[in-house]
Amino acid sequence: MHRSPETADPHVPSHILVVEDESFVRMVAVDMLEDAGLPVVEAPDADAALRLLEGRAQAFAILFTDIDLPGSMDGLTLAARVQARWPHIRLIVTSGRLRPSPHDLPGPGRFLPKPYCRSDLLGALGHAA
Repeated sequence: MHRSPETADPHVPSHILVVEDESFVRMVAVDMLEDAGLPVVEAPDADAALRLLEGRAQAFAILFTDIDLPGSMDGLTLAARVQARWPHIRLIVTSGRLRPSPHDLPGPGRFLPKPYCRSDLLGALGHAA
């Protein structure tokens, strides 16, 4: 079941924060994760994601973000900020346009190219460091 930011339990460090500006793509990713039984919170851009993380970052285990986002920062910048402030959060970035090299990813972040299927996404979650 989708959890809005208001219903996320800040004491359960297992939520996945999905950051994707394309609502249909975000919905598909959330559905894939929820179908696997994973608790998900979603945000349409990096600024909204940071607002969700403020004060309750311990509730999140994984950040799954698109690189190409509207607003003040892209997904790589978001991932770098999350890595710097909340190193316990594992990072997975995705894009259908860009292919960052491993040294472009912050810390132990992973890249998942679009389009991806459910098994690709779950595999990336399993291998995220």
